[in-house]
Amino acid sequence: MKVRKRVFLILEDASVYAGYGFGAEPLSVDELHPASSDLRSAGEVVFNTAMSGYHEVLTDPSYSGQLVVMTYPHIGNYGADPAWSEIGPDGEGGRSVKAAGFVLRSNYDGPVPDGRITLDEFLKQGDVPGITDIDTRRLTLHLRDTGSKTGLIVHKPGFDGAELPAEDLSRIQEYLAAFPTMVGRNLVGMVGSPRLIELNPDGSPHIALLDCGSKANIVRELTSRGCRVTVVPSSTDPADILALGADAVLASNGPGDPAVLETQTQGLASLLGKTPMFGICLGHQLISQALGAKTVKMKFGHHGVNHPVRDERTGKVFVTSQNHGFTVDEASLPDGVQVWFRNANDQSIEGIADDGRGIYTAQFHPESAPGPHDSSWIFDAFLDVIAARQRTRQNGESK
Repeated sequence: MKVRKRVFLILEDASVYAGYGFGAEPLSVDELHPASSDLRSAGEVVFNTAMSGYHEVLTDPSYSGQLVVMTYPHIGNYGADPAWSEIGPDGEGGRSVKAAGFVLRSNYDGPVPDGRITLDEFLKQGDVPGITDIDTRRLTLHLRDTGSKTGLIVHKPGFDGAELPAEDLSRIQEYLAAFPTMVGRNLVGMVGSPRLIELNPDGSPHIALLDCGSKANIVRELTSRGCRVTVVPSSTDPADILALGADAVLASNGPGDPAVLETQTQGLASLLGKTPMFGICLGHQLISQALGAKTVKMKFGHHGVNHPVRDERTGKVFVTSQNHGFTVDEASLPDGVQVWFRNANDQSIEGIADDGRGIYTAQFHPESAPGPHDSSWIFDAFLDVIAARQRTRQNGESK
């Protein structure tokens, strides 16, 4: 019989959730000191409302620095397969799991289909700890009511009780008080490609993908439509991006606080009006900042595959995949920039448009993975913008 090890999830407000560990071994209470800031088992605790797609969630670079709580009670039924990874085009050199920890009500650890591994083994390979057998409903309601919080998965060697000693709790609280919050945190350096990568070089149109932690399915969606994609590091000089001769720039998703990404924001500002631009998730926030808008931290963010979004131009509502903890402040949007999409639940901005300069964004993930495919048409709409601009330029040159 498999021996289960007692572990704890502890939040910055001293909330304690006792459970059992799976995956990699978390930090020990004895290892804690405020300067360590170990990303392996500490970070911002957020809840995800998806019923499936846990592999894609764990490998999404946008979840770097976060502990993910799955609200669906039973996770792991179908195992894990590297083919489902959402780590971007240069992901072969990085960790196989991007989230800092995984929090479940019930972890399935039985047999999985041939060719796959269990969720437990997958987390072990990624050196990421998990905790199971906790009341995720209570935890989710707490986060919803009071906001996302810094948390830590921890164990005490040789201890199997349900309540940690007071001196250990005090030590953990000291550690969490010193751990960086998501506000003001730059995590883009942990993800994304450090080099230029050419994909489908004979394709057209040519898209320069500014890689802030791009999900793999963004590239799949583009190349499946025949696009040539040049992946460039997020800190690439805008002059070098223009020198590629690409037909458009796509700013990708990624982790952390957009407000501190001055290099990326200023670079995109230099490209405004010089090339069509499309932004997804963090890319949406960076382009909005480049236009002069501001971003703010949300109480608990949007994480899941069932978020309704309304197209403000057509009135149509569709279901989307989302993962973000910051939003664009609508009052700060400059004149001439329209709200293209809006969240049907809380009315927050889910996308903007500037038709004159060919700028379009989506706060949600039109590439899904996991999630519904209701919004994949947005890739086609942006390619139509590129084609229209190419025709206009060609007509101008022929006169």
